[in-house]
This record gives sequence, structure tokens and C-alpha cells, in this order.
Amino acid sequence: MRLMWKSVDKMRCFRKRSIFPFLGFLITFLLFFSLYMDDGYMLETEKRRLGEALIHPQNSERYVHTFRDLSNFSGTINVTYRYLAGIPLSRKKYLTIGLSSVKRKKGNYLLETIKSIFDQSSYEELKEIVVVVHLADFDLVWCENLVQEITRKFAHHIIAGRLLVIQAPEEYYPSLDGLKRNYNDPEDRVRFRSKQNVDYAFLLNFCTNLSDFYMMLEDDVRCSRNFLTALKKVITSREGSYWVMLEFSKLGYIGKLYHSRDLPRLAHFLLMFYQEMPCDWLLIHFRGLLAQKDVIRFKPSLFQHMGYYSSYKGAENKLKDDDFEEDSVDIPDNPPASLYTNINVFENYDATKAYSSITDEYFWGKPPCTGDFFIIIFNKATTISRIKILTGTEDRQTDILHHGALEVGQKSVETKQGRQCTSYITLGEFKSGNIEVNNVDHKIGFDIECVRIVITANQKEWLIIRTISLWTTQPFSQLKK
Repeated sequence: MRLMWKSVDKMRCFRKRSIFPFLGFLITFLLFFSLYMDDGYMLETEKRRLGEALIHPQNSERYVHTFRDLSNFSGTINVTYRYLAGIPLSRKKYLTIGLSSVKRKKGNYLLETIKSIFDQSSYEELKEIVVVVHLADFDLVWCENLVQEITRKFAHHIIAGRLLVIQAPEEYYPSLDGLKRNYNDPEDRVRFRSKQNVDYAFLLNFCTNLSDFYMMLEDDVRCSRNFLTALKKVITSREGSYWVMLEFSKLGYIGKLYHSRDLPRLAHFLLMFYQEMPCDWLLIHFRGLLAQKDVIRFKPSLFQHMGYYSSYKGAENKLKDDDFEEDSVDIPDNPPASLYTNINVFENYDATKAYSSITDEYFWGKPPCTGDFFIIIFNKATTISRIKILTGTEDRQTDILHHGALEVGQKSVETKQGRQCTSYITLGEFKSGNIEVNNVDHKIGFDIECVRIVITANQKEWLIIRTISLWTTQPFSQLKK
């Protein structure tokens, strides 16, 4: 049964227990990956080798299910799932939340996690969510008992199509015996993490066409209030920019957001390298292969690890995300905009980083002079209710804006320097490097097209604009879907 998987292992040209050959293979894989996806091209020798692996007479039929579609990474893996509770609705949702769960030696947090997802969501938010639980344990009695409990506690969500419970049958799994012991991990740990990669691959595969976006969670987390609204704000603010994975927690597989269109490739990727390394490491490699070099993580975190015992051997796991906030409604909207400044920028700390909610990003410029400016020009006129701007950081407390004014403008026109507003009014002056203005929409009689920071006196110190936070009066139902 394992011959087919061994034949695929021979295609991987890296040595056991060595990360460097593996990275080399990943680079090579990227080249082929691009050919598969962008041009629909596949080398004939690779076709032949894959075909031989699939039809070799000594291979078990069950592995054909898994590998039949590897010649087309954009397609789903051919798995016949068991529906344990609920069925997918025909209407595509905004967000799928995927959970994979197995029997733990100590504790079980799945029901609390599902409850948190639903309890922390408003009625309007629930319309845009579907939760998919993959019960990935081979103990069918345990699965049956848990399904009964889920059905009893969340019957109305199941009926409404907001909760599905599925299982990928054991016969679709690759061999979990005789796996490569990379990093000198114990045999049972290698088996655990390898199976976990396959669990996630089958979950991702199932969720491909259910929604526009996919959120990966673990089965022992607590959610912040109205987390979907916060997610929508971030996604809207990233409109027009490229990303593969957005992170809303700094722990494990918690709070990782993907475009649903990328799920087939990610599922294939986890399945191909299921025995090489833990899932969180593979997620980093996948992100890099699709050309997102840096981590894009947002604060505050929207999800918190609450489990005390790990699903691996019941070991203690007290990890907590200290960036988590229970109430996420204060996350700014920051509508899509272009940013400009005539302040000399230091290295790559450019203007856009002041407008980003990504962790540890900010604008950093050399000492500004009277009349210098920092301007935000919205893609379309916007109703702003609140503006909050912070300068300086904890370790550079003197790099604040000592003398400056906050202005908002309208009547934008195209100029040689780009689009500019022709009319401004002043909302206030910076004090101790910061400014916050509430009820902006009540104080001015027009939709805002520009927000401008003007330096009103020379300063010797450099300038860090840590965050620019803007809140709109746009109701939740009008956020981009």
C-alpha cells in the first residue's frame, strides 16, 4: 500500500533530516507549480512518472483517490466525505471557518469553540458565516457521540446551514507508518503531525467553494466580539493589494485567513509534504511560494487559545496570545486610499505603513520642516466619524510630531503631482504628538476626500507616525462583500 507514496517520496530530492535540500526542492517545486497553474503546462516526463505511480499494479486502489488530481493543482482532491451533521447551502457565504478535531486524552474544547463563534457574532454576521467541523479521528464511536452532542446543542445553526460536521474516511489517508523522522522527532509525534497535515488538507479541500474567504482555527479557541466585522474592515482596507495569508493571531494555526480560491493549492501542498514538517511550517512555505514574503499580522488579535491540554498526548499547553482583545469593535475602517508625503522617508518606512494595522509597521521620516505635509487621499469621498493619529513609539518617544495640525479636505482635482484637494478646514492641533477628533461628520458639512497632517514648526527630531486610524459611518451591511 505504501509503494505509491514511496514513489512520490523519490521525486523529492532532499536528504532525510536536512532542511536545506528541502528548501531547494521547494524552489524547484515553485517553478513547476507556476507552470501548472498559470500556463496549464505539464512536462511529459512528470505526467508519465505520476501515471506510472498511479497505475502500478502493486499499489492499493485507495491511494489513487488521493493522487489522481495532482496533475491539476487548481482542482479539488477526489474524496467522498461523510456528512455527519448538516448539508451545504447553495448560496455562497462570505467566510468559512474551518475546524479539525480529534479525540484528546484530556479535555475537549470543541463545543466551547463552536459556541464562542456563534455567540460572538451578530445576527447579520451569522448570515455570512458557515462553520465546518472535520471530525478527523478514526474512532467512529467517539465521532458518533460527539455528533449527537453537537446536534443537540447547535440544532438551529445546523438547520440554518451555518454548521456542517464532516469526516474524510480513513481509506483516503496515506500510510502513517514508517514515516520519515525529520528533526529527530519521536515516531509517535511524526505520526501525529503528519496525520494532522492530511486532516487539514481534506478540510481545506471540502471548503473550497463554500465562501469567498476561509479562516483556519483550532478546536480550542475563544473569539473576540464581532470578529467578522473586524475581518471585513481589514479585507476592505487591503483592497487592491496582494496577499496570500492574513494573520489575526500569533499562535499556531489560529486565525489564518485565505482567499478560498487558494484552498485547492494549499490542500495539495499539505498533502504532498504531509510527512516533512508541522503544518504551521508548511503554511509559511506556502505563503512564500505564492510570493508573499513577509508576515501580515494584525493587532489586536481576534482569537485566543483557551485549551489547557494539547491534542498530542494530552500534554500541557498554556500558550496565550497577549495581543488578544475580547472586544474588537474599535478596529478602524481605514477606507482604501493613496498616501503621499514630502518628508524625507527613512529606508523602507514609507507613508503607507502609518495607515496599516499590521503589527510593528509605521512611517519614519527625517526631521520635518514648517509646511511639510502627510496626506491621505481616499479612492472615493467618505463620511468619517472619528480620526485618531499617534506618533512616536515606546522606544523612540522623542520622535513625535511636536507641532502640527490635522486638516480634512474636499474638491479634489488632478495635478502634475497627482490628485489633490483644493479646499481644507482644520480640525485641531497635535498635543504631545497625538490627536483624536470625534464626531467629525457632525462638525463638517461634506464628505471627506483628503486627510492632511501639516507640520507647523521646524523640529530637530525625526518623525514616526505610528498609526492613523479612521472610522466611517458606513453601516455593516454596506461593507464590501
